[in-house]
Amino acid sequence: GRGETIEDTARVLSRYVDAIMLRASNHGNLLELAAHATVPVINGLTSQSHPCQVMADVQTLEERVGPLKDQRVAWIGDGNNVAASWIHAVTKLGGQLTLACPQALSPAPALLDWAQGADVTVTRSAEAAVEGATCVITDAWVSMHDADVASRHNLLKPYQVNGALMKRAAPHAIFMHCLPAHRGEEVTDEVMDGPQSAVLDEAENRLHVQKAILLHCLT
Repeated sequence: GRGETIEDTARVLSRYVDAIMLRASNHGNLLELAAHATVPVINGLTSQSHPCQVMADVQTLEERVGPLKDQRVAWIGDGNNVAASWIHAVTKLGGQLTLACPQALSPAPALLDWAQGADVTVTRSAEAAVEGATCVITDAWVSMHDADVASRHNLLKPYQVNGALMKRAAPHAIFMHCLPAHRGEEVTDEVMDGPQSAVLDEAENRLHVQKAILLHCLT
């Protein structure tokens, strides 16, 4: 939107490329670009959702522990854009998702209403969410454009994923984080570097998923 309208940018880029991937802080900008582009537009990330990341997460989970529909996934911490895409994934593909979030950082009520009928629950207790889970996921406490750093840290301290929390999960559970991680904040070194960590497989799978998305768009 700087220098020209998003509509004009969409029309110009459509003359240059076969597909567009956009990262935008405003989800509405993505929708506007897609409405006027004549080539496929991929959501690379917005403040509302992060589907490309969660597609890589699902691939990693299925490689390591089995089909999503048979898993119990625990999301710990901020109910952010990645958490929202996990709600989308479980609603579409099955499985059980429990999100442990402080009240002030819970997923939007409208999103939870959309997911009615899916096995999606929200709790304030990280311990309750992780109990018996086959996959434990967290994300940074402070994301792009978050200004309330001190407040977020205070709210999310009880939601750190550490060794004691992981022991409540299933013995074969994996740990995932979309990276970059803030070690010592949302996750400890013990978990990041431990045998249950799948973060490097998860990071690699971002590459493979993006290739698959482009293949889908262009064939």
